[in-house]
Amino acid sequence: MQTGIVYALAAYLIWGLLPLFLKQLQGIPAAEVLLHRMVWSLVFLGIVLALRRNWRWLGDALRQPRVLGGFAVSAALLAINWFVYIWSVQANRVVDASLGYFINPLISVLIGVLVLRERLRVGQWLAIAVAAAGVAWLTWQAGQLPWIAIALALSFGFYGLMRKTAALGALEGLSLETLVFFPVAGGALAWLMASGQAGFDHATPWVQFLCLMAGPITAVPLLLFAAGARRIPMSLLGILQYAGPTVQLLLGVFLWHEPFGPARAVGFALIWAALLIYTAEGFWAARRKAM
Repeated sequence: MQTGIVYALAAYLIWGLLPLFLKQLQGIPAAEVLLHRMVWSLVFLGIVLALRRNWRWLGDALRQPRVLGGFAVSAALLAINWFVYIWSVQANRVVDASLGYFINPLISVLIGVLVLRERLRVGQWLAIAVAAAGVAWLTWQAGQLPWIAIALALSFGFYGLMRKTAALGALEGLSLETLVFFPVAGGALAWLMASGQAGFDHATPWVQFLCLMAGPITAVPLLLFAAGARRIPMSLLGILQYAGPTVQLLLGVFLWHEPFGPARAVGFALIWAALLIYTAEGFWAARRKAM
């Protein structure tokens, strides 16, 4: 349990700081950044597997259509999450992205109820209701659903479910996910470069280096997350996620000066109140059980 908490918290802190990395990729479109993340993640993971001489699992996995299908779904969810997040950072909407990851813990709780048949107490349902009120307020104020936040929360919530119930470990599972998408990602990136349409070709050497580093920067927190998800309950996994969006929000507001007026603050306050209710109720229930 303690090891799982350390793994998950480290992953969330790295993701919280990820906008600092993505902001450096000036001139590289979001779709191309996604392709670089896919391709160089597989290269990095291949090196790790080679150093560990850990290949035996791959043959068995490739011969099981059900396993391949499950990891194809988780890879698709991951690709959606990556693209929306990269686009939001490039579009100077880091605060909107942070909202998605504030909502995600409660989405994880709902997924646990609907899919894993976990039972919630009254206080937990209250937290979900308050969070829903916060989303409704933000929707009313903006005149539209906060689609960035909802897309990020849903895609990563279901990705967490897929990884928690996956048949493979953290390293093997992530390697298979990137391998599933490598033909498409590698082919598309090669075509962009061959046709002269890749932003990579016209970028500075520093930005090109950062594109190559997208592999380890992407893979390391995902490995930490997957390892943590297999060791701790999904509800606890959601609580630990507060660290990531808090860092993102602070970066968006204080470093990049994104708008965060009173109306938006009310919506965020409702989300934070929901998280506080859920956390306090959990501590109270655990203390009552121990007595």
